[in-house]
Amino acid sequence: MIKIAPSILSADYAKLQHEINTVKSADYLHFDVMDGVFVPNISIGLPVLESVRKITDMVLDVHLMITSPARFTKRFAEAGADIVVFHIEAETAGNIETAIKDLHTLGKKAGLAVKPQTPAETLIPYIDMLDMILVMTVEPGFGGQKFIMETLQKIKNLREAIDRRNPGCELEVDGGINLQTAKLCIEAGANVLVAGSDIFHATDRAARIVELRNSE
Repeated sequence: MIKIAPSILSADYAKLQHEINTVKSADYLHFDVMDGVFVPNISIGLPVLESVRKITDMVLDVHLMITSPARFTKRFAEAGADIVVFHIEAETAGNIETAIKDLHTLGKKAGLAVKPQTPAETLIPYIDMLDMILVMTVEPGFGGQKFIMETLQKIKNLREAIDRRNPGCELEVDGGINLQTAKLCIEAGANVLVAGSDIFHATDRAARIVELRNSE
């Protein structure tokens, strides 16, 4: 089953509860955290996540685009995240394993993300431990970017590795997702699609979620 995760990076924060209600038919709610160091942008953090947790029962899929993310994975889990995904490029091997174990101890799902230029092979040592792998299909930091076609091969390679080693692990893609690129990602093996501007700029957001889900 294809799952859709609208990214509130593209929502209107002046009426965030309303914005979230318009996408409640989606499977996950994607929550981007940026620190202005790991990526060249700053977004939202723990206080906003705590507030969002109070107003929705949607599954909160939190993507940490921050330096040394293992310092904060437990805090985001405790603030209401159901899934915490952080970047393999931002941590040491020992801290990655500890953070994953801590998240599982808290009853949360753990994921690792990779930038477009990071080889799929870097994730292989962790696949057995993960609930999700996130492939960035644009450079992380800003919404509305053009999909990078070269990432499709990485998605295919990771799907093959997941199917061999940990079939329960979800394969998520994020960046430049629309009806055309969604189809390509699904064909490559992704089963969770993050879409920000494509959903939040749609006239009928619920209908767009259905269209993306059925774009395979």
